[in-house]
Amino acid sequence: QVQVVESGGGLVQPGGSLRLSCKASGPDIERACIGWFREAPGKKREGVAAISNRDDRTLYEDPVKGRFTISRNKATNTVFLQMTSLTPDDTAVYYCAADPTSYLHTVQEWYGYWGQGTQVTVSS
Repeated sequence: QVQVVESGGGLVQPGGSLRLSCKASGPDIERACIGWFREAPGKKREGVAAISNRDDRTLYEDPVKGRFTISRNKATNTVFLQMTSLTPDDTAVYYCAADPTSYLHTVQEWYGYWGQGTQVTVSS
């Protein structure tokens, strides 16, 4: 059974940085696509970024390009989301998800395994 656990959320001031971690484990995780998503109050959950465990290729959604970086520690099966230049619009619950069958995408419906979410609040 694939398991996904996020950590690293918290309160940060505008302009600040925060790093989220996602540890994924289970069958075929070494070939999985790992994605980060977020759900802000009153808004639908949206994709943020994804990384392929097969070759570390990445993709980013427009709102975070140039500010967020997704990376992976292969030895520990941990994916990181480094967030910089944070604004109040980045406030949301951030979710990590795993799709062991696909290469690289942020299509929510294709991700079968989700973490519990971690709150990120950007406020002064």
